[in-house]
Amino acid sequence: MKTGDIIQTIEKIAPLALQEDYDNAGWQVGDKNAEATGVLLCIDVTEEVIDEAVTLNANLIISHHPLLFKGIKSLTGKNYIERTIIKAIQHNISIYASHTNLDNAWLGVNFKMAEKLGLTNLSILMPQNGKLLKLVTYVPVSHADAVRNSLFSVGCGNIGDYDLCSYNSSGFGTFRAGEDTHPYCGEIGRIHQEEEIRIETVLPEYLKQTVIQSLLKAHPYEEPAYDFVRIENQSIKSGSGVVGELLCPMDEIDFLQRTKTVFHAGCIKYSNLRNRRIRRVALCGGAGAFLIPQAIASDADVFITGEIKYHDYFGYDEHILFAEVGHYETEQYTKDIFCDIITKKFPTFAVHYTKVETNPINYL
Repeated sequence: MKTGDIIQTIEKIAPLALQEDYDNAGWQVGDKNAEATGVLLCIDVTEEVIDEAVTLNANLIISHHPLLFKGIKSLTGKNYIERTIIKAIQHNISIYASHTNLDNAWLGVNFKMAEKLGLTNLSILMPQNGKLLKLVTYVPVSHADAVRNSLFSVGCGNIGDYDLCSYNSSGFGTFRAGEDTHPYCGEIGRIHQEEEIRIETVLPEYLKQTVIQSLLKAHPYEEPAYDFVRIENQSIKSGSGVVGELLCPMDEIDFLQRTKTVFHAGCIKYSNLRNRRIRRVALCGGAGAFLIPQAIASDADVFITGEIKYHDYFGYDEHILFAEVGHYETEQYTKDIFCDIITKKFPTFAVHYTKVETNPINYL
């Protein structure tokens, strides 16, 4: 098994196309064609994590945070990032990061947080925009069902909780086959008219190449016509944050204490109490303060995230309770997501959790 085979299973859940523009998720160091000996899971990669991988004979490290965020102009070991890269290369260890693509993925980081808190009726707090395409193609009536089903089988036709979605209209196409062609219908050198179905269906942008391959394989024409159009629908199955509900509403302090326990937080910062019971919960792992307006608009009673700036606490007491739990603390269960994905596909493969404490923040 190749290291790239393992990463493919991660990217099926969290495609790189879901990451934010500022991010640098994906391969950081190493050869995706190397034979995999084991994988070490972590939130951050440090020199100590590389040492641990060597001891475990694990030549693949999967982290949540990318080791490389900015470009490197030299590699001299002047900081921990460069030293970590050098050590990984010396020991033939590959490093891969699944960051905001896993944050934005359905059943990703924020869904794991919600699971730990026991939330139900989950939905994306801020769905992504501009990530959906519409495919339009023209198919002979005799092959319309086969082409449509082929497209559905690779991920086309999903709109929210609906699947197998398409629009179909009838018409006719004309063409004349050239001397070196092998037409499905009609005669070489003569204009031909064929009854066709215009099929329109939607797909996530990251599936575009897969959809093209499926279309060409199922379509009977030697040169089928197709095009893609970006559409305005929100991708309600991907985006930032999650909102859900507690099965049993709780007092504010009881809920904050439960949150502290669930995330093993050294402390929790929180805004002024509102003396209301907590029923609806919005959350975002890591630095999620940018979602404060969406959390309020979702009618949440509390917004949980890893980091909130001092001035962001002002002006919201009448709307929502804030709970700042810690960046690392809110993302720590990302390792569980990686483990579940890998062991489901490769149940006998060696998967390890790091024992290195990479959280740089301590509490007194």
